[in-house]
Amino acid sequence: MPQVCTVCRHPLLAAINQALVAGTALRNIAAQQGLSSTALFRHRNEHIPAALTQAASNEELRQALDVLQQLKAINGAALTVLRDARAAGEGDLALKAIDRIHRQIELQAKLLGELDDRPQIVLVQSPEWLTLRGRIVQALAPYREAAVALGEVLGDVG
Repeated sequence: MPQVCTVCRHPLLAAINQALVAGTALRNIAAQQGLSSTALFRHRNEHIPAALTQAASNEELRQALDVLQQLKAINGAALTVLRDARAAGEGDLALKAIDRIHRQIELQAKLLGELDDRPQIVLVQSPEWLTLRGRIVQALAPYREAAVALGEVLGDVG
């Protein structure tokens, strides 16, 4: 006969589920509620209602939409300043508004994952990689099968 989940039988099940969905450490919940971390782990993986998980993702979506609304409001204000500055012939203020709009677009692109300004290293073209590759191939020359296998892999890499 299968064992009944000790967490499901706990009088504070709703609070435990909420803590699990929120990402509270299992050991902390276990200590507070007198349960084992293993039981909590099993319960989290097998019994947490999908609705609780969905509720957490809905909150993340709400926060993301709030950030988007704030970005839109700032963009709208900057566009209004730009329009008014151009109409009044205030070139310096118009340039400042353009700069703000540019930065807002850049921030929006980063948040949406459309812009990644992290440095990227292309190993295939670096002199260090080419030197290392040559040394590896040279070291494997006496081992024909290994050299061929490595050559096939390195052919895919560059």
